[in-house]
Amino acid sequence: MEFEERLRDRGRWAIGDGCSAARTLDLLSTKTVFLVVRELLYGTTRFDDLVTRTETSAPAVSRALKQLAAAGLIVATEYREPGARARAEYRLTPAGQDLLPVFLALIQFGDAHLQPDGAPLVFVDAESGEQVRTRPAAGGVEVSADGIEIRLNPDRWGAPDDAPMGVK
Repeated sequence: MEFEERLRDRGRWAIGDGCSAARTLDLLSTKTVFLVVRELLYGTTRFDDLVTRTETSAPAVSRALKQLAAAGLIVATEYREPGARARAEYRLTPAGQDLLPVFLALIQFGDAHLQPDGAPLVFVDAESGEQVRTRPAAGGVEVSADGIEIRLNPDRWGAPDDAPMGVK
């Protein structure tokens, strides 16, 4: 990847707390949080099942659920089994579902570089059976890192004079 001209001198600017990757990593700050998201994407909804499937403790899953709820990535709804007390089921919000490409990209990396015996699961389109892949694309065409230029977002910063961090 390359930076647009006005961003090439990286000594003149810094993104600091504005980095979207850093903010996402802060949100998905623990393995348990990520595994809870995985299970919610897989359709697991109940607390005890999340504890079992993530192979972690109830307090850790509880903390992860609170963190995800505070970020607006999950919602809890009440259910009641006959003769039992009310409990919560958890589901991803649309914002939580937007983590699917992140999840798939990490799986693809692990399958390619950390699974010498091959991927344990394969993700396919339900209709065509074609394998689902996450790749950078522009206009439907796959793009490599060499074909990407990093620019300031004009929708956020407007005119070049409005650019942050001293960048013109």
